[in-house]
Amino acid sequence: MVKVVVAGAAGGIGQPLSLLLKASPLIDELSLYDVVNTPGVATDLSHISSPAEVTGYLPENGEGVKKALKGANVVVIPAGIPRKPGMTRDDLFNINAGIVKGLIQSIAEVAPEAYILVISNPVNSTVPIAAEVLKKAGVFNPKKLFGVTTLDVVRAETFVASIVGEKDPRKTTIPVIGGHSGETIVPLFSQASPSVDIPSDKLDSLVNRVQFGGDEVVKAKDGAGSATLSMAYAGFRFAEKIIKAVKGEKGIVEPSYVYLPGVAGGDAIKEATGVDFFSVPIELGPDGAEKAINVISKANDHEKKLLEVAYKDLKGNIQKGIDFANKPAEQK
Repeated sequence: MVKVVVAGAAGGIGQPLSLLLKASPLIDELSLYDVVNTPGVATDLSHISSPAEVTGYLPENGEGVKKALKGANVVVIPAGIPRKPGMTRDDLFNINAGIVKGLIQSIAEVAPEAYILVISNPVNSTVPIAAEVLKKAGVFNPKKLFGVTTLDVVRAETFVASIVGEKDPRKTTIPVIGGHSGETIVPLFSQASPSVDIPSDKLDSLVNRVQFGGDEVVKAKDGAGSATLSMAYAGFRFAEKIIKAVKGEKGIVEPSYVYLPGVAGGDAIKEATGVDFFSVPIELGPDGAEKAINVISKANDHEKKLLEVAYKDLKGNIQKGIDFANKPAEQK
């Protein structure tokens, strides 16, 4: 039995993400939680002819989230407010950080063994918040806490395919490492498999497009939303890989933002980057993050310059999350 919980299931990311999860034959139970509209979303999805049984929960004075989380194997967290025009991921911080902290506290109490997939922005800070909350509760397992950076990977695959003429972007594997906002996102095109030839006059704009693809969507939607559909796809892709790995499938590798000291191979990456949290390709297994793969040493000179900027920005993002998690409630 595999039970997946979506926390924030009625939102712009949560609904399409829940649809994709409901369609997956790998899931037996899909539990939806949000502060509004969840029973309606759950009923709608329950009419789809796939195996997963769907239930929806509202807060119910704190009891709803506990009911939703009970027995969870995987919890995906897209909860939070979306970006609006002119708003950076950092602008979302105080609201979304508080939402994530509350959800993680509930997970620590009700489903401490679950794999936790954090989508809520800013991921660079919300994952450290989650780690701090789990540490305080005495249930932190670094192998089971993931920041979902798959959208950056998906964008890199898609944008490169359009340049090199590949019809199916999924056939190209591109490591995208660092964090999940702006210049902390570093695509390593030099390590693409199969290798790709990016014209030098297109490289800088390609990197920029991967780093700031979210802004492109926000602008195109003209104030009516952010990257909800592509993020839902990316969240589903990562969740599905986690489930497959838990079920015993071998050789699954996907970049994710993790706590380096708690994952095999992470110490060397921490030494190279100077940060505790970083996204690198992660080999997934039944226990979660089995190995962090060090691709930094193979970065070319252009990529190394990008990485130096990412390290500096990430240090501040991570510390901001840790500080938030450790502040008394009245100071936030």
